[in-house]
Amino acid sequence: MPPSATKRSKRGRGAAADEQLWSGRFNEPVDDLVKRFTASVQFDRRLALHDIRGSLAHARMLAACGILSTRDLAAIERGMRRITVEIETGRFRWSLDAEDVHLNIERRLTALVGDAGKRLHTARSRNDQVATDVRLWLREEIDALRALLARLASNLIDQAGRHAKLIMPGFTHLQVAQPVTFGHHLLAYVEMFERDRERLADCRRRVNRLPLGAAALAGTTFAIDRSRVARELGFEAVSENSLDAVSDRDFAIEFCATASLIMVHLSRFAEELVLWVSPRFGFVRLPDRFCTGSSIMPQKKNPDVPELVRGKSGRVFGHLMALLALMKGQVLAYNKDNQEDKEPLFDTVDTLRDSLTVFADLVAGIEPVPAKMRAAVLEGHATATDLADYLTMKGMPFREAHEVVARAVREAEELGCDLPDLPLQVLRRHSPRIGADVYKLLTPEGSVARRNHFGGTAPAQVKAAALRARRRLRTAKR
Repeated sequence: MPPSATKRSKRGRGAAADEQLWSGRFNEPVDDLVKRFTASVQFDRRLALHDIRGSLAHARMLAACGILSTRDLAAIERGMRRITVEIETGRFRWSLDAEDVHLNIERRLTALVGDAGKRLHTARSRNDQVATDVRLWLREEIDALRALLARLASNLIDQAGRHAKLIMPGFTHLQVAQPVTFGHHLLAYVEMFERDRERLADCRRRVNRLPLGAAALAGTTFAIDRSRVARELGFEAVSENSLDAVSDRDFAIEFCATASLIMVHLSRFAEELVLWVSPRFGFVRLPDRFCTGSSIMPQKKNPDVPELVRGKSGRVFGHLMALLALMKGQVLAYNKDNQEDKEPLFDTVDTLRDSLTVFADLVAGIEPVPAKMRAAVLEGHATATDLADYLTMKGMPFREAHEVVARAVREAEELGCDLPDLPLQVLRRHSPRIGADVYKLLTPEGSVARRNHFGGTAPAQVKAAALRARRRLRTAKR
């Protein structure tokens, strides 16, 4: 044996034999290096209160089924109350020897209440225990994330209502395409975030299934009542197959996929904000509290918050790929690989929560710059399609009208002016169907006003859409 291995082995033997709750099978204690490598208590301690909640429901079920005495149940409840206080006040002593949050709590419980604490693990395994804890935790986080999405959408709706008439260019291929309103543009993101809230709600249904009672993989020989535990913990269903119950991480992957889509939407908005605040666009101003300066260039006001959100999207996408790779080669049932599910899942939740929180505040403080937006609309022949529609309404086939307007645009570019600036006689050279009434339609305001249909960018439609979105938010909160 190499000297380093001998030294590690000696260090490992320094621990008391009863440090590990499963140590009876082994002739020597776990090496300190292995303890550090396999332990998860550094990151899974965030599950502590959910672990206590699940354990209490399990203990009450055992007592109701006559498997645990009422005296032992009372001791367990008393001990768990004390442990809860210790955790909440930061006085709980976490130990690497106990590996994870579950054994840390169980060992402390046993120290407080004796044999009753040892009986708590009857008819369960850490496999179904951890799966339950993660689901309880994630369910709570999903509810909080949906509330943050609602807050972000609400702030967008407020801005859309205030700027329902504000003209800005709409883009395709990042080229000026047609006039839209700023309110209409913002409501596009409201649609995205509403879909995200729906996806989270749908994901929550599959998260909210109880695996506890599956034990290690095959169920238990005790006559337990899993439905009772599910009712107490607020689960909508019970996992039906014990093998799947302990090995399933679909719910975590599905959540990370949903989170990735939310980050896609945040990142798209962030990219637009980065462009809009640049001098080349200048469409909006961001509050100073969301920006930073340069260490060398005193004039700089950098949009760090949108840039960071844009960057953090890649972090969340990576966690999704990590979980997919983690699960792809696992045979049934539980494997130690699954310990690697928590850090990507935890970080996804943390990153998404922080991004939504800061973005909701940022959106509320955006200030549009109408003059810059209007100037951009007037640079790109944005009402060309309106002229084609005008000719079509005069009886010209649309494809022919398209060609006529394309030639008029080319002439406007040669003259260095926008399409509506062409004199009537010049426009009529391209088609005698064009009359003086065309100029009312070729203004940005005339263009958006004519798109007065459900889903259109007309100010009246924007206000109606904002009102509908507001009502949907209120209904969803009930």
